[in-house]
Amino acid sequence: MESGRRSLAKTLVCRLCTTISKALFAEFLATGLYVFFGVGSALRWPLALPSMLQVAITFNLATAVIVQITWKASGAHVNPAVTLAFLVGSQISLPRAVAYVAAQLAGATAGAALLYGVTPGDIRDTFGVNVVRSSVSTGQAVAVELVLTLQLVLCVFASTDSRQTTGSPAATIGASVAVGHLIGIYFTGCSMNPARSFGSAVIVGKFAVHWIFWVGPLTGAVLASLIYNFILFPDTKTLAQRLAILTGTAEVQEVEGVEPQKKESQSSSEDTEMENVCQVA
Repeated sequence: MESGRRSLAKTLVCRLCTTISKALFAEFLATGLYVFFGVGSALRWPLALPSMLQVAITFNLATAVIVQITWKASGAHVNPAVTLAFLVGSQISLPRAVAYVAAQLAGATAGAALLYGVTPGDIRDTFGVNVVRSSVSTGQAVAVELVLTLQLVLCVFASTDSRQTTGSPAATIGASVAVGHLIGIYFTGCSMNPARSFGSAVIVGKFAVHWIFWVGPLTGAVLASLIYNFILFPDTKTLAQRLAILTGTAEVQEVEGVEPQKKESQSSSEDTEMENVCQVA
């Protein structure tokens, strides 16, 4: 009996680790691709300077592609602001959220490093680092990033909420990213994603106003989560349920719930086979 419990515990731990590892790799890969294609579209080639529309469309398409690839593996957060919003909305545990952000920052750095390595030296210039326009104050920059991220996170919640839709959120989230770039490029180069800003800044070592691209998006994400999950479409989670999700206990319970179901289905199939044999006899 005791050995059976130990084997069951090991099975649950292995299953949980496998699921989390796959999700972390998905976040790493998705964020790396997002930075590579997005920042790559903003590089200033002498014979073909990028237009605002080109950059917005590239970020749009890149977002749609990576969301379609990874949303069933990890939820396709690809953004520390989105992860924070899901944490505030009791849709992800704190340990998983911290791991997601670490994977996103690592992926963004890897994507930026790869892009930097394949880009000619005379084209790198500022390398797509987010900067505030000279006529825009820091307060205005924070406010713009806040509003841009607010609409993005609201769109993410609405597109992934099983109560509202069951289809792929790739197109709608991509459109939201494009909308943000169509206006945000003029103010701050449009971040909406601290990982996107972090990747470029790390590679070229420019952190002059980098804090803006954390404070603005994260504040907007928290506001969006509160608006969606507690005003527009409040859920019925109790305090105990929220605490279980926050600490990660709910994930373990979910895995534990899957194991007995599998055993029941196996036993029921075996009983059915036995009945069929008896009927034949």
